[in-house]
Amino acid sequence: MYYEGPKIMDKQWRYETAVKIGPATVGVQSTSEELLPVLCEKIEVKSLLTAFHSVQKISFSDTLDGYIRIEESEDPPTYTFFENTFTLRGPLQEMSQKASDLRYSLWGNLGLLYRFVLYLLEKKHRVYNLHACALYQEAKNELFINVGGAGSGKTVYLLSGISQGLRLFSTETVHLQITDDKPRWLLGSLVDNIRLGTLWCDFPEFKPDQPPPSADRMWQEKIALDLSPYQAGSPVLQDVDSVSLLFPRIEEGRKGFLINSIKNKYTAAKQLCNNISEKITETFILYDRIAVTGFDQPGMAQNRLDDILAFTQDPSITRITTILSNPDECWGDLLK
Repeated sequence: MYYEGPKIMDKQWRYETAVKIGPATVGVQSTSEELLPVLCEKIEVKSLLTAFHSVQKISFSDTLDGYIRIEESEDPPTYTFFENTFTLRGPLQEMSQKASDLRYSLWGNLGLLYRFVLYLLEKKHRVYNLHACALYQEAKNELFINVGGAGSGKTVYLLSGISQGLRLFSTETVHLQITDDKPRWLLGSLVDNIRLGTLWCDFPEFKPDQPPPSADRMWQEKIALDLSPYQAGSPVLQDVDSVSLLFPRIEEGRKGFLINSIKNKYTAAKQLCNNISEKITETFILYDRIAVTGFDQPGMAQNRLDDILAFTQDPSITRITTILSNPDECWGDLLK
């Protein structure tokens, strides 16, 4: 039913647009205007603004980094991916209406454009994308990167760090660009999807001005919280004096703050590469029905490892550690 291969359908595309996310540019062509991305999207859980700082409309051209082609059809869904062009065909509007989770859609924050942009950022611009949050201590020119997937404690570090005066640099995806073999940090998303219970029970100072959720919704549902009022002053950080790479695990009820340094550069690079690779390499499911294999390539993977190995030895990296703690003590003495 689904396939991937070198053939791209020869078709006259009637509708087109293009977007710019960070330095990456993507052209979108479709046989249906309804399938083009809507850029003036509101802040909500499925929004790309929970993954990237901004999504800008630009002029379509034949010199963009990559292309997505969408054909509405009654036939079973199929796709091709060849030479930075992804072509998808099928009953897409019907599938969109029936999908259980629109985050995994063409333009959702865990869907096709999101992962395609991560691929183009890395392949075309040497930008590596960590599943992490980033907070900046302006007075000390110090950047804290809290690395981890869902449930690792990023939101706790995010909100507690802001409460202690740190400035927000990214909520969910941290963009590391290697330029002239030097690290350069690009501003990430300023909106975070947060469980209602986390806001009402743990960080009430951030909860929206609305009635409290019911007990059955408290820990099941999330809202998209705009944290842009707390953002750092600069959209690009370079020549940072100190970068702390933290791999946290936060557990309710645990006593104390346990920190262990990762001293082996290969161990550190492996953990970082695994994190960066996750969203590019994994198979994802669009509209509950289309299994799309990842975008990773052997040359990209080796370049990633080589760059991250070198990065872990950069003089700005002052700390690479694991942390085991609870929400109240998660920062320990790191901010002193």
